[in-house]
Amino acid sequence: MPETTHAKDRPLSPHLQIYRLPLTARMSILHRITGAGLILGLMLFTWWLVAAASGPDAYEDVQNFMGSSFGTLVLFGFSAALYYHLLNGIRHLFWDMGYLFKIESAYKAGYAVLAGAIILTAATWICAMNYAGKHVYSAEENALELLVEDGGVVIIDDNAGAQGQKE
Repeated sequence: MPETTHAKDRPLSPHLQIYRLPLTARMSILHRITGAGLILGLMLFTWWLVAAASGPDAYEDVQNFMGSSFGTLVLFGFSAALYYHLLNGIRHLFWDMGYLFKIESAYKAGYAVLAGAIILTAATWICAMNYAGKHVYSAEENALELLVEDGGVVIIDDNAGAQGQKE
């Protein structure tokens, strides 16, 4: 008996090209991806802090990167990942307490997480763009800076030199 006739009659095993993952499974995968993305975002935040502590030149380099189109896209992705991961984590806390296990409520909560992440990301970026347009500072534009020197504070005006003495 040839095996080819039996092989044609057998059902195909579901695989990712045929089987559509349910919303909860897709959101679980996305939760893991955003968690990894947040680690990369924290590395960027650490780079920013180290640059701020290293001096105005290093800080300006980081600010120039973050202000570029690519840097803005990275920051946008980081904020979207942060809000999604936060809200989906709250949904998982409800699951840990025994709520939202019915299919209908699990899907509603999933869509609420997606909508909430979109709304919070959009609101954050609308506020950030409105604020950034009014208050853009670079290392060279700051006229006064405070320096801690031998335990005292000296106020220095970049245009006129030292204006004050140690207190």
